[in-house]
Amino acid sequence: MLQLKPQRSAAPDLQAPRASSLRKPKSSSNSTEVQRVYDAIFDAAMDRRLLPGAKLTEATLCSIFDCSRSTVRTALAQLAHDKIVLIEPNRGARVWQASAKEIRDVFAMRRALEGIAIDQLVRLDDLDVRLKPLDDMVSREQQAYEQGDRTSWLRLSNAFHVELARVLDNQVLIEMLSGLCARTTLIIALGDGTEGTACSYVEHQDILGHIRQRDAQGAKSAMDHHLQDCEQRMETPATGVVDPWSAFSVAR
Repeated sequence: MLQLKPQRSAAPDLQAPRASSLRKPKSSSNSTEVQRVYDAIFDAAMDRRLLPGAKLTEATLCSIFDCSRSTVRTALAQLAHDKIVLIEPNRGARVWQASAKEIRDVFAMRRALEGIAIDQLVRLDDLDVRLKPLDDMVSREQQAYEQGDRTSWLRLSNAFHVELARVLDNQVLIEMLSGLCARTTLIIALGDGTEGTACSYVEHQDILGHIRQRDAQGAKSAMDHHLQDCEQRMETPATGVVDPWSAFSVAR
C-alpha cells in the first residue's frame, strides 16, 4: 500500500501562512477531525496540489486521513458550502471549476470589495503603523519569488489581500474577501501554466504606496490593474484527472 510521505512546508523564515489559517479569527483554535480534513483539502487546492476538476473519492480520502467516511463527507459538505468543492448526485465530489460567468462574477466582486477596503484604509488615523506588517509581507513575497519558492509565493500573494481587510478589523469583510480570494486562486489555477507570469509583489508594493499616500483612486486603479492582469492570464482550462494520493503524499 502506498505510504504517505511528509509534506514539505513553506520555508519557515518566510512565514507564509497556509490559506486555511486566513479564514479563521485569530482567536480560533478549532482542531476537530472535520476541520483537519477540511483544512488539508483546502490548502492542497490553494497550493495548487489539487487542481480544479480533481475528483475527491471518499474512500481514498478516508485512507489518506485515516478517518471515518462521516468525517470526510462532513468536510466535503463544508467545502462545497464554501464553493471550494462541487458535489453532484451520482458523480461525487470534485474541486470546484469555474464557468465563464462565475469567473466574471468573482472578479467583479473582488474589485468591489477591495475598493471598499481601500476607501476605509485611507481614512485610518494610524495608517502608517497599520501598514507596516503588510510591507513586511510583501518583502517576504518578493523573497519567495526570487528564491523560486512557489508555494510560499502563492500563499503570501493570496494572504496580502486578506491582510488588507484584516487591518480594518472587520471579520465579515475578512470572511467575504478570503472566500473570493480562494475562488480566484482556483480560477487562475485553471490556465496559469507558467510560473513566472506576473510578479505580484511589485503590484502589491504599488497598491500599498497609493494607500500610504491616502490616494484612494490611485490605489483602486492599481488594484484594478492587478486583478485585470490575473484575469487576463487565463488560458485554456487544464484537463485531466488529478489523483488525491499525489496531492497529499508527494513532497512538493
